[in-house]
Formats: sequence, structure tokens, C-alpha cells
Amino acid sequence: MSSKQAVIDYEPINDVTVVGRLGGDSTQRDLPSGDVVVTCRIIVPRPDGRVDTLDCAIWTAALRKRVMAWQQGDVVELHGSLHRRFWRGAAGPASRYEITVTSAKRLLKAG
Repeated sequence: MSSKQAVIDYEPINDVTVVGRLGGDSTQRDLPSGDVVVTCRIIVPRPDGRVDTLDCAIWTAALRKRVMAWQQGDVVELHGSLHRRFWRGAAGPASRYEITVTSAKRLLKAG
């Protein structure tokens, strides 16, 4: 069997942990489906001086309430999974990766 044909038994994992600063105020949206989502952006510095800005979505009521109380600049720790979201915009189909948050805590208040 060639390496391209080899079958590897594995357990898929989609588990993300991020620690960074809240890049702005969180936003709550009521969707046409009736669902409510809170979105926020987390800024994570890289060792080379650049930063990654990561979009996050929070779906559960308790987490939405917690995240809405946070302020820009707070240092937070988020756990969840990475998902690719698709939508149709004015320019046509679009997509973006975001973290679907399953647990969150504030480590340090801004200021």
C-alpha cells in the first residue's frame, strides 16, 4: 500500500483555547431564526509583534450574559471549536472562520 493509500485510524479533535484581549465591545444580535448570538473579537499577540484578530460567537444564554459584561481591553480566556460560517452578502457568497465559544472567563479587567 502506498503512502497515499494508507488508512490511518485517528480521533478528530476540534478544540481551541485562546487567551487575549477583547478588541471592542461585544455585540448581541437577534437572528431571523429567533436565535440570539453574541459576537466579539479577541486580539492575540504573536511573538514577532504582529497580532491575530479572532472572531468569536457565543450562543448559550449564560455565556452571552457574561461576555456582554466584559469591556474592551479585558484579558479573557475562551474555549471552543473552530467553525467556518457561510453567508450571502452584497458581493455574493462569503465565508469566515470563527470560534464557537463553549466556556469563557475574564482573567484581567482593562485599566
